[in-house]
Amino acid sequence: MGCAWSSSSSPSRRQRRAQGYEEPAVLAAETSFTVSEVEALYELYNKLSYSIFKDGLIHKEEFRLALFRTSERANLFADRVFHLFDLKRNGVIEFGEFVRSLSIFHPKALVSDKAAFAFKLYDLRGTGYIEKEELREMVVALLDESDLCLSDSAVDEIVDNTFSQADTNGDGRLDPREWEEFVKKNPTSLRNMSLPYLQDITTTFPSFATHSEVNDCGGVDK
Repeated sequence: MGCAWSSSSSPSRRQRRAQGYEEPAVLAAETSFTVSEVEALYELYNKLSYSIFKDGLIHKEEFRLALFRTSERANLFADRVFHLFDLKRNGVIEFGEFVRSLSIFHPKALVSDKAAFAFKLYDLRGTGYIEKEELREMVVALLDESDLCLSDSAVDEIVDNTFSQADTNGDGRLDPREWEEFVKKNPTSLRNMSLPYLQDITTTFPSFATHSEVNDCGGVDK
């Protein structure tokens, strides 16, 4: 862990709130979070958004640092999640975007919202359909993100089994309706879309929050 912020290196509260800050009450009304949970997420957001660039915005490198403890490790899953969190498509995640997008991962969020987010996650080409190769790429990325390794044949079996159940019209791709029906019958397919710690965010941060604290020398502890 990094050491505590010093008075000389820590940005003021006003400076921290200059970049995309929105009132907790507003965000709580639009998401699955309470006001106190949004306030706790703000502290987490600050840890991440000042970990490398110190500008109060989460850049892709800081996002990777939060997930992998290194800003250099590229991963399709992390990059896709970052892209979907970046609602303004300007290459950074502001606080409001962070809370609204993270709300989808709250255990109390609607399953339909989780399914829709997951569909966008797998629709790599943005065509409105999930192709077999797209699903395969994301399965490999999810395994990599979890430091798991399966043989090519095992990955192909996962993809083939999914399509055999979900591709009801047999056109070789999944549309939103087919995907929604599939996840209703296979709720475990959305297990990565719920983060239990978000229900207890007011008392404990997720483990990755401690990986990105900035020390007094301006470096990042890993």
